[in-house]
Amino acid sequence: MVKSEPEDFNYDSSDRNLARDGAGLPARVAIFGDRAGIRRQIAEDLAGAGFRTLDGGDLGVLLAGPIALLGDVVLVDCPLVDAATLAALARLDMRAARAGAQLIVSTSLDALDDVFDALDQSSPQILVQPSRAERVVAVGRVMRTVANRRVREMTEDDRLALLRLSQQVEAIAQQLDRISADGLAEPRRLADSRRDWRGPGDGGAPGTLGGKSVRPPLPDPRLVRQIIVRRQARSKFFDAELFSDPAWDMLLDLTAAHAEHTRVSVTSLCIAAGVPATTALRWIKQLVDTGVFERIADSSDKRRTFIALSDRSVDAMARYFAAIEMPLAVAA
Repeated sequence: MVKSEPEDFNYDSSDRNLARDGAGLPARVAIFGDRAGIRRQIAEDLAGAGFRTLDGGDLGVLLAGPIALLGDVVLVDCPLVDAATLAALARLDMRAARAGAQLIVSTSLDALDDVFDALDQSSPQILVQPSRAERVVAVGRVMRTVANRRVREMTEDDRLALLRLSQQVEAIAQQLDRISADGLAEPRRLADSRRDWRGPGDGGAPGTLGGKSVRPPLPDPRLVRQIIVRRQARSKFFDAELFSDPAWDMLLDLTAAHAEHTRVSVTSLCIAAGVPATTALRWIKQLVDTGVFERIADSSDKRRTFIALSDRSVDAMARYFAAIEMPLAVAA
């Protein structure tokens, strides 16, 4: 067993402590995947972080008989999917949800929509074409979340703060240059606005009708698309990381789609976010969990899922554009 740590990730004592379960023993990670070499590589990397690993075998094992979740965490490698793979994932997803197990699935961008649709029970971590470091970070993140839940029930503010922390850990693992000082204040501002999604009242209304709040109309979607194009143009002249704001970019994209009466797939929304797909997926999960986004099943194919703004988010975006006096239509 390789004892050295992955080349692109460093661990300290706090990371190693997170890799231990309630009994003080190293936590276990069961690894499934059709590529035996990748399973061995993942096991070696996780061993360097102090995790115990179990080789679960190929994905066919998940369909062969009763599923025994052998680890505290189940990590699945499936860059390509077919009907059998999706059936295996759906079965594992249901079993993980019932057992309260933590599921991590590594896939490709081409297979993302199918994998996302198959995993709707266990709230898994989905990684898209991850590096070796990203896989290890994902396991560490799951263990950190488990540890937090054992101490206390996580609030929505905790979730968003943890999301930001995870981003910073990833950045260090990949040796990316980020400005962290300004980012420390972001979770507080984002968390404060989050309270509006489920709290009473609608934050005020520009107009009323019969004593009831009236939602202003959304602007012409072509105007929203222009805003998106202009935001993307900044990366031609500055480092794109300087303006990274995936939540707002996705809100704009879904606002335009709502006005256009079009549906947005998970893959499309990840591209609109302007950040790595794995990062975008974490944002999508958090925004769905907090009621900003909604998962919408395809009426013609229940296996397909789209992402849309919640009614409250549509209302908030309409009021935002009204507040900044955005014109309703483009000039003829």
